[in-house]
Amino acid sequence: MADETSASYPTDWLTLPDAAELLGTGISGVRRLLEDSALVSSKRDGVQRIPSAFFLDGEPLSSLRGTIIALSDAGLDADESIDWLFEIEQTLGNAPIESLRAGRKSEVRRAARVIF
Repeated sequence: MADETSASYPTDWLTLPDAAELLGTGISGVRRLLEDSALVSSKRDGVQRIPSAFFLDGEPLSSLRGTIIALSDAGLDADESIDWLFEIEQTLGNAPIESLRAGRKSEVRRAARVIF
């Protein structure tokens, strides 16, 4: 399902079955990734969905887990974490998810610590 977040970085949203197909696993495998904070999801139109930007080359973005944990430790819930990842962050000059996808996880985590 193509959908844009209310944020600055557009993304498609995958249902859990879509994510399972992308990963070549079952829905239980996707749920395990969610429980382990390797991914985070949000209810959109009454259905749990995961931003497609959280995947790179058919795998969960490796730098996402630590970032999700840092955001959770700062008190953000799943929806707030997704919003922060997709909004332009002044210290980065772009959306944190864009920096993560470019391999700049240290900068993203530093930005997360500074604003919370």
